[in-house]
Formats: sequence, structure tokens, C-alpha cells
Amino acid sequence: MQKQEIVLCAASAYEQKFYLNQMFEGIPQRVKDELKIMCVLFTEDVGGILELVYDEEGELEFRTSSDEGDYLYDEIGSILKVKELQREKWELLESLQMFYKIIIMGDLEED
Repeated sequence: MQKQEIVLCAASAYEQKFYLNQMFEGIPQRVKDELKIMCVLFTEDVGGILELVYDEEGELEFRTSSDEGDYLYDEIGSILKVKELQREKWELLESLQMFYKIIIMGDLEED
């Protein structure tokens, strides 16, 4: 299987929408709800777009961006908010990473 980046979910302050990749519809509803709340609150707080993306190695990354000319987007706030979420939601994020590596990538080796 060729390794590639895959978006788990994303939220946009511009479109006021949340997206969950259909590939992950099988995860428990509680987890989907927590992801939605986390992403939507992030974009309401700092603006812009938040994506949770699995890289080629199966590591879950937070990616933030904003539309060009969006002077209301809080770039420094987004960095701080990502660090806060990584600290507060580490258990959820670790579980999602392990799920991806084992179920999607088929990697049974532990780090």
C-alpha cells in the first residue's frame, strides 16, 4: 500500500461546516462527536480552517490555515490552541493514531 496523507476531519469558520472523511465513519459516535466539538470550537475561537491529517507515517497532525486577507484570523492564538488541544486531548489523539496505524495501515508493530 502506497503511503499518503489522509484527512481525518476538518472544520471551516468561513463555511461554518465540519467534515469527517467517510473512510472513518466506522469510529464510535462518541469519538466523532468529540472531534466535531473540538474542531468547531477551534474555528469559532481563532477563525480559519483546522484539519486533522494523518501523515505518511500515520502520525496525526493539526494543520491550520486562513484565507488570504483574513485579518481576523488569530495565527498566534491558533498555535497556542493547537498546543492546548494536544495536551488536553492526548488520549483521544493517541487512540486515533493507534487506530489508523493498526486498522488502516495494517501496521501491527508498536513504536
